Amino acid sequence: MLKEIIIAIQSYYRAHQFISRHRLWKWILIPGILYMILFTVGIYFFWTSSGAAVTWISETIGIEKWLQRQRSGLLSFLFMMSRIMVQLLLLLFYFSLFKFLWLIIGSPVFAWLSEKTESLLEGTAYPFNLQQLLKDMWRGIRLALRNALWQTVYTISILFLSFVPVAGWIAPVVSVFVECYYYGFSMLDYSCERHKLSPSQSVAFIGNRKGLAIGNGLVFYLMHLIPIIGWVLAPAYAVVAATISLYYQEKEV
Repeated sequence: MLKEIIIAIQSYYRAHQFISRHRLWKWILIPGILYMILFTVGIYFFWTSSGAAVTWISETIGIEKWLQRQRSGLLSFLFMMSRIMVQLLLLLFYFSLFKFLWLIIGSPVFAWLSEKTESLLEGTAYPFNLQQLLKDMWRGIRLALRNALWQTVYTISILFLSFVPVAGWIAPVVSVFVECYYYGFSMLDYSCERHKLSPSQSVAFIGNRKGLAIGNGLVFYLMHLIPIIGWVLAPAYAVVAATISLYYQEKEV
């Protein structure tokens, strides 16, 4: 798995070179700017609302008053850390839902970009087929909804873990890796569809290449640490890098 993660990470550098060489910038920047605007607005409103929600919950069940009566610095510290972990998990959950919504909105561009990438890598032309593009879009939407459902189940389970003192501190880390896998899964599936794998076959195929999915999703999330530029480039770079990583991984097998 480690080798696959390294291949996926290296593929982002290859994706940058590939995009520059083939002048694909308009297919990167236009959807990227839209993504950045939606992401910025959404993350601002959710962070403020999630903080208010956590405060309301703690006041409703009386944790604040109980802590004041206990007058324990350790308990106050543990509660503060748990509060931060819960809010981070809620933020990741929002990001997860936003991500899948974006995958549905951007599926026409992502499907075309993945196909274009593979055609240029192999030196073969894929003639434009509207019916196939619509089919790819529908498949992408169905898998995005399927992944959103499973990820929600995992996230709720991890949310319960976050309420456990100390042990709950690792909950956001576990949640991030789950997020990485499912986002990378969606990026890799465009190639699976092109090679005529059914959804169940795609699940098995990518399940045997978890490192490629995790590595792809990991760099996607790390790019969000770079304001503006990272947010603009992350979505389209992810789909190009996923196609390239699968291409080179298959060549090395």
